[in-house]
Amino acid sequence: MWQVDERFGTSAGPVAAGRAGQGPALVLAHGWPWSSYSWHRVIPALAARFTVHWYDMPGYGQSEMRADQRTSLDVQGAVFAEMLRHWGLTRPTVIAHDFGGATTLRAHLLEGCDFERYVLMNVVAMRPWGSDFFDHVGRHGAAFDGLPPHIHAAIVRAYIGGALVQPLEGEDVDALVAPWLTEAGAGSFYRQFAQADERYTAEVEPMFGQIRCPAQVLWGAEDPWIPLARGRALAGLIGQDRFVTLPGLGHLPQLEAPEVVLEALWAFLSGAAAG
Repeated sequence: MWQVDERFGTSAGPVAAGRAGQGPALVLAHGWPWSSYSWHRVIPALAARFTVHWYDMPGYGQSEMRADQRTSLDVQGAVFAEMLRHWGLTRPTVIAHDFGGATTLRAHLLEGCDFERYVLMNVVAMRPWGSDFFDHVGRHGAAFDGLPPHIHAAIVRAYIGGALVQPLEGEDVDALVAPWLTEAGAGSFYRQFAQADERYTAEVEPMFGQIRCPAQVLWGAEDPWIPLARGRALAGLIGQDRFVTLPGLGHLPQLEAPEVVLEALWAFLSGAAAG
């Protein structure tokens, strides 16, 4: 059911998008180094109850990647707000993962976007963030320019593999890796490290208690990148007492165990689906 057969112009360049289903609006926000494909195993079930919207962030997936492109979190927050306007959505339910957390938090708290319900799953939202490798590439990005393709491909696969606790289907790994293996994709891959800046989460951290809708925090308990304690701290700052642990899962629960994620979502989303 997943596809990105729509194109929209944004302030950061053209993006690839898709939608499916019928019912109240629900928007999926992916993170780094993923794409909207990361949602493909939960989209069919969600589309049975919602009109589900998704897109590849600028610089990711099948959206535009160019050498002079700014794709930092401030840009992504503004683009998320633009995409809601493109789709004509005024109060969708939002499910965010990884950098999609900071992206949608900025859209909600700084750009004035209203949400019906809000799920934050293993999100980047609080400092400090980034793995040791993330920090290393951010400091020494020029050293990765011009790597032979097979070495670059090995780095991308190893980086993605480092986020997981449960193994993925081979086709899923190939689809997650593929956008970064083109010439434009390789450049964009290392640009994301270079443009990462914790000030874009620092700007919204003091505002987490001002979230204007019911919010749930889901967390793969064994996340190798962002520890469970960070998820608990985020839920505490939001202050709505809706923190759900996903035992035995890593940083990518929606692909590691989609049925577990859906089970955790349904009770919280049922009110929105009824609307």
